[in-house]
Parts: sequence; structure tokens; C-alpha cells
Amino acid sequence: MQFAMRIGALAATLFTVALTGCGGSGSAGSSDSEQSVAQAVTRVPPDPGLSVRDANRLADQASFGATEGLVADIKAQGAGAWIASQMTLSSSRYLSGGDAAVHQVSAPTAYCSLPAHQSATCWRDNLSTQPLLWDFYRNAVRQPDQLRQRVAFALQQIVVVSGVEVTGTYGFRNYHNNLLDNAFGNYRQVLMKVALSPVMGDYLNHANNDKAAPNENFARELLQLFSIGTCDLNLDGTLKGGKCSPTYDNDTVRGYAYALTGWTYPAGGSTAWGCWPAGANCRFYGGDMTPFASYHDRAARTLLAGVTLAAGHSSEVALERVLDSLMAHPNTAPFVAKRLIQNLVASNPSAGYVGRVAAAFASGSYSGGGRRFGSGKAGDLAATVAAVLLDNEARSVGARNAGKLREPVLMFTGVLRALNGKTDGDVFSWWGEGLRQHAFRPPSVFNYYPQDYPVPGTALAGPAFGVHNASAALERLNYLAWLIDWGGAAADASVPGAVGTRADLSAFVATAVDAAALVDRIAVLAFGQPLGGTPRDEVIKAVALWTPAIDKDNWQVNRVKTAAYLVFGSPNYHMQR
Repeated sequence: MQFAMRIGALAATLFTVALTGCGGSGSAGSSDSEQSVAQAVTRVPPDPGLSVRDANRLADQASFGATEGLVADIKAQGAGAWIASQMTLSSSRYLSGGDAAVHQVSAPTAYCSLPAHQSATCWRDNLSTQPLLWDFYRNAVRQPDQLRQRVAFALQQIVVVSGVEVTGTYGFRNYHNNLLDNAFGNYRQVLMKVALSPVMGDYLNHANNDKAAPNENFARELLQLFSIGTCDLNLDGTLKGGKCSPTYDNDTVRGYAYALTGWTYPAGGSTAWGCWPAGANCRFYGGDMTPFASYHDRAARTLLAGVTLAAGHSSEVALERVLDSLMAHPNTAPFVAKRLIQNLVASNPSAGYVGRVAAAFASGSYSGGGRRFGSGKAGDLAATVAAVLLDNEARSVGARNAGKLREPVLMFTGVLRALNGKTDGDVFSWWGEGLRQHAFRPPSVFNYYPQDYPVPGTALAGPAFGVHNASAALERLNYLAWLIDWGGAAADASVPGAVGTRADLSAFVATAVDAAALVDRIAVLAFGQPLGGTPRDEVIKAVALWTPAIDKDNWQVNRVKTAAYLVFGSPNYHMQR
């Protein structure tokens, strides 16, 4: 018991640094914080050869966590070649859960109330997002198309839908498979599929939107959160004129709401009471929404970026012109660029970094790492993602303000992947709730946290700090103890294909003969380099306490558990740099 308390106290001491902000102990903020990030970046030569630290950093940014095999693969290929090869892979899909039958019930009762479907898991399997959680974590931990999955995860935090307010497992499956399909496609197509999604139609009141009194919800979030943001921007993401000049007003929102009226669910749904309103289709998520002409406003409209709608237009024409206006707007490139950077690489990118990525988005082309990416068409996400990951600011050793707090989902998957774990994803509903990032259930269309959330005590933004506090820091350590020391979770027989959630420490047991070598190996795996100075010495001491004299049969395994718990519990891991 005393030993366990010592280990816990040591981990808590190491982790406390993370609570003070991105830069560690002391104040990281100043009025010149953005400039310091840009000035302190050490530029690297264009040679594709990578160090272990470089390869580990790219694994952090472009996957769901480094493994020894992945780091070796990135190091061998080089950054550009590895990214290019990842863009050719398409292994992951959302497959679990029930089908469209939940919206094809002609009886005057809910689907799960029907005798044929009554079971303890009916709602979970057919109406909730839990089956997507299974697939998400299984794929994130085991499937090879890591970059596609990681970009789709970034996109789902931009074009947000949530299982908190909408139900229908098969519809969410369609929505998120579309994000996987378009992760390296074009952002215009992402917005097109979002606008036509019946799940989004339900979530933001876009389906059956009537010209007589249009709901403005979807139109507002399409502008504010999905494309241009609220303030006029320069290409590098800085405010035009040094202050916030609004990109739109309420009349603009209303004009877009009118333009986007006249869409209903795809055909295929049914209810005992028929479909409403008259002429519309019943709620159904099995495809794109379809035009509903009698509900569409045909008046001439003036949109943004000089785009207009002539009188008499159809719903289809209006949607195309809406997308034209958003893709032509000068804000879209820096807005999307910065959000992808923040999700993948750094919470506080320099203006130069944002500008370079925005230029790749605008041109649809990027050359770097010995490769050329993109189709040459504005909005190309392959070019944009490559620009995010291959920029000098991403590939270099940055200032102490660089990087980002590893959000809970990436902490869950990162430790599992590093420790050769397996999961069926089921436990991450309650772990996600505990750390306020329950995948597929963000609390609002604004995601789990605001992108400009301030890091306490600094002048920096730290989006993931929006769900982080002292309690969350301890909960992260509880997750490590649960997974590493307590053995994780056994399979739940009610989960299809259940395997539970467990780490596999066997690959590290032989190294445990040498406590220092073990600690260094796990540290290099966790963050690309050994711990330094006193933290390394203290962790080695704690690991070395396990000897055959204390536990003849399990001392090596216990050394691995202790090293993994303390290394992955350190702020060096939770701060992704």
C-alpha cells in the first residue's frame, strides 16, 4: 500500500505541471506570445530523413497514437512519403448497429416497444451512437488508415452533429462514413454532404424548412462554425484592420435561411400517422435530403462574396450558389486552415503557419516532403492536410508555447496503441463522460469546447483546456491505473464482437531487467525522447523498487506497469508537442 501511494503521489506531482498551462510551470503568456512561437521555431532542412523524435511527433499529429512499429515506418519512409501513402488507404468504416427500420414503423408505437424488438439493448443498438463508438475506437486503435481517421475526427469537430439531440444509429453511421470518404476530398463536397444530411437536417432544423417562416439555425451555423466565422480575416487568419469586423449580420443569415429552404427527408420513411407536412417525406436518414419545391423560397437573393440568386431558382440551384459563395469567401481558407491546425498540430499556430496552409486550401495544391498534393482545385483537403503536417512549424522543435493539450479521446487511444492494446470501444462511453469528451455526443454544435478557450493564467488559446481541470487531471491518472494496473475491462457479451479493453505489456517484459532501459524505451515511445533530469531519475527509482526479492514471479511485469503509469502520466505526454 505504501508503495502504491508513493507511485500515485509521484505521478500526481509530475502531472501537476500540466495544470499550469501549455508551457509548463510559470506563466506562459505575454502580449507577444504568438510572435514568440513564430520566432522560436527552428527550421529543418528539406531532407526527408527523420529522427525518432520527428517521427514520433508526426505520429502524434497524424494518427491516434504512436506505436513502435508506426514510428519506425514513418522514420523509414520520411514524412512526405508516409503522408502520401496514408492518403491511399481506406480501411475504416462505421458498420455496427441497426438499420433504417427504426424509421419505417407503421405501428402506432416506437420501434423498441414493438414485441419483435423489445430487448435490453434495442435502444442502444438501433437509436444511440454507441455502435459508432465501438467502431471508432476499434478502428482508431487497430486499423492502418490512421491519417484518414484522424482527419475525419477533426472534421467531425467542425461540422458537428450530436447524438444528444438526434437518434437513429444508421443515420449517424452514414454521416460519419461521409466524413471518412471526403477526408482527402474537397471541402465543398464536405459542406454539400453536410447540407444534404438528414441527420444535420434534424439537428439544426434544416429538414422541411418552410419559406413562410424559415428557421435560421442551420444557416447561422453554416456561416459561423462550418465555413467563414464571425470576423473578417486576412489570409493568415489575423483580423482585418486589427479588429473584428463582422462577416455577416442577421439579414445575411436570414437570406441564407431563405435560400436553403425546401429540402425534405429522402424517401423511405413511414409512420402510423403519415408524413407531415403534406407533401413532405417522413423522417428517414437513408440518403441525402431531396428537394421539397412547395417549401422553397424562389425570390432573388444576394449572398456573400458577390454571389446572387436570380428569382425563380430551384432548391438545387440555391444550394450550389450558397456553396459557391462560401468557397469564394476570403475567410473560408484561413478559417478551415486554423481549425485543422488546431485539431492536428498546435493550439496557437503563428500567422505565417495559418497563411501557408490557407494558401494551400485556396490553390488546392501543395508541394512538400518530396511530394505534390492536391488537385489544383480550391478546397482540396489532401493539399490542405499535407500543408498542415509538412509545414516547418509542424515539423520543427517549437517554442515552449507550441503544441496542444492531448484531448481525452487521443489520450485514450494513444496509451492503448503504445501498449499494444485492444478494445471494442464500449468502455469509452463512461470514460468519455468522465472526461467530458464522449465521442459522437458533444453537448452542442459548438463541439466539446470552444476553439478560442483561454489557457488559465496565460494569453494562449487551448481548446482542449475547455474540458480540463484538476479533477480531469486526476481522472486521466485513474484511466492509466485502470488500464495498466487493474487490467482494463473484460468483454461484455452484449457487445457484438466484444474483446474488452486491455493493454498488452508482454513486449516490454524482457527490457524490464534494466530499469533505466525500460523507462527510456517507454518514454521514447510516449513522446519521442527520454525523460530528462530529476523526473527520469525518480521514475527509474520507482521502477527499480520491484525486484525478485519483493515479487519473485511478477517483478518484471510490475516494473513495466510502474514505468508505463508514470511515463504516460507525465505532462510530457499529455502536452502534445
